[in-house]
Amino acid sequence: MKFPKDIFTEQDADPDTLANLGPLRRLAGIWESRKGVDINPKAKGPERRRFSERIELQPIDAQSNGPQLFYGLRYHTRILASDEDATFHDQTGYWLWEPATALVQQTLSIPRGQVAIAAGHARANANRLVLTARRGDTGYGICSSAFLEYAFRTDSYRIEVVFNRNGSWSYVLDTMLKVRGRAAAFLHRDRNTLVKVAEPTPNPLALLLRKRAATKRG
Repeated sequence: MKFPKDIFTEQDADPDTLANLGPLRRLAGIWESRKGVDINPKAKGPERRRFSERIELQPIDAQSNGPQLFYGLRYHTRILASDEDATFHDQTGYWLWEPATALVQQTLSIPRGQVAIAAGHARANANRLVLTARRGDTGYGICSSAFLEYAFRTDSYRIEVVFNRNGSWSYVLDTMLKVRGRAAAFLHRDRNTLVKVAEPTPNPLALLLRKRAATKRG
């Protein structure tokens, strides 16, 4: 990938993030499902669990790295296993879109000692997103705690998102694990289809400008 010689000059950003999210626009909002499936490693072999999920994806103000300009969504995912009341999986991060290069990024943070940045490319009107990350990659990689590296090392991450005609969206998330004491790699897979339960809240700058405009009219 080629980068510009001028690494300091910033672009002018549109204050309305929702109008500039490209393929991520259809992710914006609050979504729920009770039809998730998780396949994970256990001592006696793979375990298949059903889960419910709620994910909030809210627009943020545009972000710049010098000339690089991102529009994005901040997200929080909470997952409950069908047979438990406590949170089964908690995750936060950002989905980011760079219009100039069609770059899509997902950052993720899991409170078990793991972070990652995954990336891919997609057209603004894409119906499908595929993002990947690999352990050891300093650009789009995976960083885990010492215990996870020892016991359940994550070597790769891949998420595929498909936008469905009825307005829902589906994902398949694959992580390849090296489980201590086992020769073969383990494919840890999660999948779900989510439906919208609430619209997104506009980003802070867009809300502020709307408020100012309303005050002037008043």
